[in-house]
Amino acid sequence: MNHFLLPDGASVGVQAASFGINAMELLINALIKQGAVRARLQAKVFGGARMISGLTDIGAKNSEFIRAFLCREGIACVGASLGGTHARRVEFWPESGRARQRVLAAVRVEERAPALALGNDVELF
Repeated sequence: MNHFLLPDGASVGVQAASFGINAMELLINALIKQGAVRARLQAKVFGGARMISGLTDIGAKNSEFIRAFLCREGIACVGASLGGTHARRVEFWPESGRARQRVLAAVRVEERAPALALGNDVELF
């Protein structure tokens, strides 16, 4: 199971495993190392929501990336729930391949943890 934040390595200063391409290669290689047969791999994909309007739609880019990656690598997508505006909580049972998602209620940015002022007009929350 992977959770990646960005489709590729275009951003500097982000851990490599956060990129879809790196995360997928690491996952596939680990599965094969454990005895998986590449030709039998299947995927179920979740996510890609646009969580905050007005910002770059990274969710759509991640959705585009994973669909193209699976097609290019010949991995069948046997289930998908992509897009929308709500976060998802995904549960996965590797023994059976069963997956379940719960769509979470919308959380407005103002309802999140308060921002911490760091000076120089930069805020992290």
